[in-house]
Amino acid sequence: MRISAQAEDFDISAEIELLKENRTDLGAIATFTGLVRDIHGDKQIKKMTLEHFPGMAEQELGKIGFEASARWPLEDLTIIHRYGELLPGDNIVLVITTSHHREAAFEAAQFIMDYLKTNAPFWKKEETTEGDHWVAAKTDDDDKKDRWK
Repeated sequence: MRISAQAEDFDISAEIELLKENRTDLGAIATFTGLVRDIHGDKQIKKMTLEHFPGMAEQELGKIGFEASARWPLEDLTIIHRYGELLPGDNIVLVITTSHHREAAFEAAQFIMDYLKTNAPFWKKEETTEGDHWVAAKTDDDDKKDRWK
């Protein structure tokens, strides 16, 4: 399992290759990449700043990864979440799950993202053409997480 909270961008292909290296038993690799949008609702996004608590963020990402591994027959997984100043089009998050079967890989990746949105200690501030504001938690994110209970 690879877990990282980092300022640097990630190379999606390189991360997939790390998980595939010397493996011929994998039947599925599911990936999700989150990106910074240039619009949120009716506001034009100029920049997003993500803040986190070092150590705590990685610990929570690890907990989410271990929970996914306990629920589905995964061979491996990667969770990378960026922090710092990001511009529209930049990568924010990468989730990769590997398994012998696609259902497990797909479901685990979706579970990880649903839990990242609610449990991972990252805070987002959007800089828009109308000013800066912190992004509030959304109840529909909690609803999506609750379906896994």
